[in-house]
Amino acid sequence: YFADIYNYLRSKECAHRPSKDYMNRQTDVTTSMRNILVDWLVEVSEEYKLHRETLFLAINYIDRFLSLVGVHRPKLQLVGAASMFIAAKYEEIYPPDVAEFVYITDDSYTKSQVLKMESVILKMLDFRVAVPTINWFCERFINLIDMSEKAQFLSFFITELSLIEVEEFLVFRPSVIAASAIVIARSVLKINDPWPKHMEQITCYTLSELKPCIEKLFSQYTMKETMAQQAVIEKYKQEKFGRVSTIESPRLLAIF
Repeated sequence: YFADIYNYLRSKECAHRPSKDYMNRQTDVTTSMRNILVDWLVEVSEEYKLHRETLFLAINYIDRFLSLVGVHRPKLQLVGAASMFIAAKYEEIYPPDVAEFVYITDDSYTKSQVLKMESVILKMLDFRVAVPTINWFCERFINLIDMSEKAQFLSFFITELSLIEVEEFLVFRPSVIAASAIVIARSVLKINDPWPKHMEQITCYTLSELKPCIEKLFSQYTMKETMAQQAVIEKYKQEKFGRVSTIESPRLLAIF
C-alpha cells in the first residue's frame, strides 16, 4: 500500500505548506525571533521526550498560522506553546497537560491563554492538523533503503536543521527535503550509491531533481557549528543519537 499512501500524501503536502514568503508580511515578528522559537521548541520536545513527529507538526502549525495572521512579538511564544500542545495531543499517547505548557513559558501566559490560543490556531488552520511532514517522509524513505542506525540519525539531524532556516527551505516540498537529507547523510558517511535507482522509482525524484535542495541543505549542514541556534546540534550530540552532530562535515559532496 506504500505507493498509494505516498502518492496521496504527495498530493496533500502542497495543500498544507506555509506561504514561502510569509515573513515579509509579519510586521512585528522577525525571522530571527521565529528561529529562536523553533530552537526553544526543540529543547521542549527533548525535555518532555516527545516524538520527533510532534516537533515537526508543531513547526508546521506555527508557520501556517504565521502565514495567515500577523502576530505581535509578546504573543509569539504563546503561539509556539499552543502549537506544540496541539501537536502533542494529536501525536502522543500521553501528551503533557496544558499546565506543563504554561510552566515551560515560565508562567508568561495563563492556562486560559494557552487554551484560547489553541482554539484560535485550530480555527485558522481549519482544523487540518493531520499533515505530511518532512519527518513523515524521511521515516518512510528510510524504511525502503538500507541504512545503518548512524545514517538514520544523521538523516534525522539534517531534517531538523532545515526547521531553523524557514526562508531557505519553504520553497521545497517536505518530501524533497526528506529525500535530500538521506542523500547527504549517505554521502557524508561514504555509503555507495547515495540514492539508488529503486528510490528514484519509488519516490519519483531523481538525484538531479533533488540537487537544488541538496545543495542548500548541505550548505547549512557544513555551517552547523556557526549557527546562532544550537539546540538541534546539542540534541544530536547525545549518545542515544550516535553523536552524529559531531561528525566532521566534508567540504564537498562528490555525488553530481
